[in-house]
Amino acid sequence: MSEPRPDRHGRRPASDPSRPARFRERLSPGPGAWCGALGLGVIVGVALWPLVATASVGVGALVAAGTIVALVASAPVVAVDGGELRAGKAHAPLDALGEVTTLASGEEMRAALGPDLDARAYVCLRAWARTGVRVEVTDPTDPTPYWLLSTRRPDELAAALRG
Repeated sequence: MSEPRPDRHGRRPASDPSRPARFRERLSPGPGAWCGALGLGVIVGVALWPLVATASVGVGALVAAGTIVALVASAPVVAVDGGELRAGKAHAPLDALGEVTTLASGEEMRAALGPDLDARAYVCLRAWARTGVRVEVTDPTDPTPYWLLSTRRPDELAAALRG
């Protein structure tokens, strides 16, 4: 497969995979979740100590490691790249998106997720990322009115979507 050619002005097509991402964020958990995973391992180890003292340390370590792997594997990526917005497994072309609203406080995000939420909206939410963006969908064939995305960097994501 050949690499896409630049146009006469030296620009590559928007869908060119060799272009760097304009925005990329993995919504990985904060320090509290990592401490919770380690704490779960300790609790399992202590609970098993009276039964099998020698194996309890190993089982506790396996539980902690398994919990950490699950946290990393389930953390979605929000990215603007190649002419698309990606949030978890969903993606949409940038030309099908409209107005971008930053939700820069926890209160704004709570309102967007509570009384202002449309049940048809696509939501990529992580509780540890308390801010986000709301992106209108302008495609008339798409029943989704907007996307509501968690991000720790709402201003940067909004700028990438607008630019």
